[in-house]
Amino acid sequence: MTTTQAILFPEIENLIKGLEPETITEERKAVLRPLIDFIQSKISNDQEIRINFICTHNSRRSHLSQVWAQTMACFFNVKNVFCYSGGTESTALFPMAAKTLQNSGFEVKTISKDNNPIYSIKYGDNQHPIIGFSKKLDDDFNPKSEFAAVMTCDSANEACPFVPGAEKRIPITFEDPKIFDDTPQQAEKYNERSLQIAAELYYVFAQIQS
Repeated sequence: MTTTQAILFPEIENLIKGLEPETITEERKAVLRPLIDFIQSKISNDQEIRINFICTHNSRRSHLSQVWAQTMACFFNVKNVFCYSGGTESTALFPMAAKTLQNSGFEVKTISKDNNPIYSIKYGDNQHPIIGFSKKLDDDFNPKSEFAAVMTCDSANEACPFVPGAEKRIPITFEDPKIFDDTPQQAEKYNERSLQIAAELYYVFAQIQS
């Protein structure tokens, strides 16, 4: 899959070009394979691709995954990809997750401020912003059918053996950076997790054949 030119903010594009997907283990590639196959199947059948990234609180990993998946689809010019996120419960998009994206070059703006703020997250001047806020996986904002449910944390994976409406359920879990909250390592560990997610989703979309 070839990339398009001048569609992402330069800082994001430079970050993507510096990722190291070659360091992904064969074991981890096997975990990612079902998502690759889902996307490829939709492409081959000329269908829209809907992916809902799910974790317990929809506050950290699911948002990072949603944003990076949408960005990688754009980077690799994979059309008709619509990424979402949700939780088994609703809390708030954790500020450090939003700050981590901002530090990576995303344009993050707060649309509303309350206990569950709503963010606009842009990855390119002419790209539609991703609307980031915490919601349950079956929220009206999310698709009701014909989507892949990607379980990004162990607790959501265990709590949701069945996701209503999901065409495919794919566990791709990540360690929670929350364990480093309120420590000197917080920013570093959030960035580390974000880069891992970015590299793995780079690998996923790099495999797609148009």
